[in-house]
Amino acid sequence: MPELPEMETFRTILSNQLKGRPITQVEINREKSINLNPSLFTARVRGAMITDIRRRAKHLIFQLNNGYALLLHLMLGGWMYIGNDEDNPERTKQVVLSFGDRKLYFIGLRLGYLHLLTAAQLKEKLEELGPEPLDPNFTEKIFLEHISKKRGTLKAVLIDQKFIAGIGNCYSDEICWQARLQPERKASELTKDQVRLLFQAIQPILTRGIEHGGYMENPTYKGDQKTGGYNHHLLVYDREGQPCRRCGTRIQKTEIASRKSFSCPDCQK
Repeated sequence: MPELPEMETFRTILSNQLKGRPITQVEINREKSINLNPSLFTARVRGAMITDIRRRAKHLIFQLNNGYALLLHLMLGGWMYIGNDEDNPERTKQVVLSFGDRKLYFIGLRLGYLHLLTAAQLKEKLEELGPEPLDPNFTEKIFLEHISKKRGTLKAVLIDQKFIAGIGNCYSDEICWQARLQPERKASELTKDQVRLLFQAIQPILTRGIEHGGYMENPTYKGDQKTGGYNHHLLVYDREGQPCRRCGTRIQKTEIASRKSFSCPDCQK
């Protein structure tokens, strides 16, 4: 599932290529991927211009010049591709937005969605999300206060979108590795120094993920050399049996609350 670095990568790419361009056509191939009657959805979206593309947690927000916003969540298996009739993946496209001769294909939205919302609806939809971990206002003091109330594993705490927005299965493991902590450790068992190490690992890991284009493998457009670059820089996630980049011990794969998790049995305490 795309996490904060992947969605931030998409935001940058889509902003560069589609921001300021009017939507000339709308194609809906799966009604469950949207939240309105297809005719009404199309009528409100067609002709509108994308004035801004923002990210909130694992969502993208396409702000339209008619006051509405398109809220995207790719969920598991969802991705996007910018192309045209001759250049597009041989996959089922749930929604297609045309920008003249350029098209944005939404693929794999069987669990994800693209909803058209008013400003009030958008605020309500996102209001339960926790703080953005890359926000300057997300301080160590706030982190210490919030995590002191948690009783679950570090894995469960880090992927809780009401606690911190945008972290998922991959980067929770990467953060724990950076902090030298096992993801199955209980948050309530950490010392203040260990909590500090955990906090200090969050922003560098997410920033690193963004710099390398996230870990999603599918390109966003023809010739895309950025998307998925983090696959070559993973510290621990999906590296079962490979040597730890810090101590050389083989990485182990475990399961925590039905989620796969990767860690070093030696240098993560």
